Amino acid sequence: MLAIIGASGKLGGATLDALLSHNLLPKDQILCCTSSQPGSSTWSSLEHKGVQVRHASFDDKASLERALAGCDKFFLVSTPKIDMDYNDAPLGSGREKHHFTAIDAARSAGVKHIYYSSLAFQNPSKSRVMQAHIRTEAYLAKLQDIKYTVMREGLYNESWPLYASYYHLKDDRRSEVPVGGDSPISWTAISDLGLASALVIVAPSSEYASKTFYLSTTQGAKTISQVLEKVSEVRSKKITTKIVTREELEDYYVQDLEQSEPAAKWWAASYDALRDQECLINDPTLENLLASKSQKPKPVEKTIEEMLRA
Repeated sequence: MLAIIGASGKLGGATLDALLSHNLLPKDQILCCTSSQPGSSTWSSLEHKGVQVRHASFDDKASLERALAGCDKFFLVSTPKIDMDYNDAPLGSGREKHHFTAIDAARSAGVKHIYYSSLAFQNPSKSRVMQAHIRTEAYLAKLQDIKYTVMREGLYNESWPLYASYYHLKDDRRSEVPVGGDSPISWTAISDLGLASALVIVAPSSEYASKTFYLSTTQGAKTISQVLEKVSEVRSKKITTKIVTREELEDYYVQDLEQSEPAAKWWAASYDALRDQECLINDPTLENLLASKSQKPKPVEKTIEEMLRA
C-alpha cells in the first residue's frame, strides 16, 4: 500500500492523478493522508477518486502513525508552511520539523520506503528555500532502519510568476520587473513531475533505494528575462527585468509588495542561487521516465501562454 501526504496539493495531486490515469496502482492500494476532516471538500474530493482517505497532521505524530499503518511505501510531499523557515530558523525548527515528524511516524508505523519530494536547487545551496530540504535529505541519509529516495523536483513551469517578483497574471502593469539575479532555469511542468514521481514510486523498491536525483527537464532552460519575453509576446507589451542587489530587492518586496521582512529575506536569497546557475539541471531521469510513457516534457512557453490566456 502507498500513502501520499499532500495529495490535495499541486505535486501530490499530480502524482495521484498520474497513478490513477496511467493505472499504475489499483485504487484500493492508494491511501491519501490529509489534515482535513471527514465531510470537508478536500476529504470528499479525494474520496471521489476512489482512494482511501485518512486524517493525519504534521503537527501530530500519533495521527501520522495511525494513518500510515499497513503502508509499505510513503510519498512525503514537503510541508507548505514556509513561514516555519523564516528568520533563519535553527535546525529542527524550520519546515524540516514537520518532515522529521512524518519520517519518524513512518518508521514507527512499519513503512519500508520513504520517497521524499525535495527541490531542484543544489546541495549545498545559497537559497533559503532549499534549507529545509537539505536538512531533511541529511536526516534521511542517516537512517538505517528504512529505505529512502530523494527526488529533487524541478522548479514548476507554473511558478514563473514567483520568480518574476510575484508577477500578477491579470493586472500587472509593470514594464520592468526587479530581480536579484538571473540565469537559465530548467522549468518543469507539474503534470510531468507528477507522472515521473509516480513512476519512481511504483518501480521495485530496490531500483531507487538510497538514491538522490533530479526530476527536471534538461532541454529548453529559460532565464527569467526570457520568460518575460514570452509574457511580452502574449500580452503585446514589452516587459523586462532589472537586476538589483539583494538588499534592494528585499526593500522592494517590503515597501512595494507589502511583504513582511522575514518573508522578503527568505525569498530574495533564491536569486543568489540563480546567479550560480543552481537551477540549471543536467539529469535525464525525468525525460527517460516520461519517454517510457511516450511523453515529452511540456515547454515552459506553453505553460506561460496557457496561464496568461486563462
